Amino acid sequence: MSAEEEENAAELKIPDEFLKAKCLMNSEVALILEHKYEQLQQMGDDPMNQVSQVFEKSLQYVKRFSRYKNPDAVRQVREYPSLCVLGNLCPETVEEAIAMVPSIKTRGRAHDDEAIEKMLNDLSLIKKFE
Repeated sequence: MSAEEEENAAELKIPDEFLKAKCLMNSEVALILEHKYEQLQQMGDDPMNQVSQVFEKSLQYVKRFSRYKNPDAVRQVREYPSLCVLGNLCPETVEEAIAMVPSIKTRGRAHDDEAIEKMLNDLSLIKKFE
């Protein structure tokens, strides 16, 4: 992205450093935040190590919306970036998936409805056998 272009996530105009970033599942973020929370708790009274309200709310959010608890299931979902995003959002229909992640139809390797339906079925199977 050039310096003149304004960032806009809705139009997928994002800084270059995000182009190669890997998607994390909510359950993975929960593990990371829980570990950090434990570290902060062990450091005790140091005001520099106090848990912020934003941190606590973020931890509550990812715990609440972590759909996959089994590490093997998470690994399966993370193999495909599109699955990872859909796995965090858990849409039930192709229409919901497209509404939540419009780029699934328009960016990179754009998917047709049949491919999206297959992804949703794959997610359902992974969740079912977790």
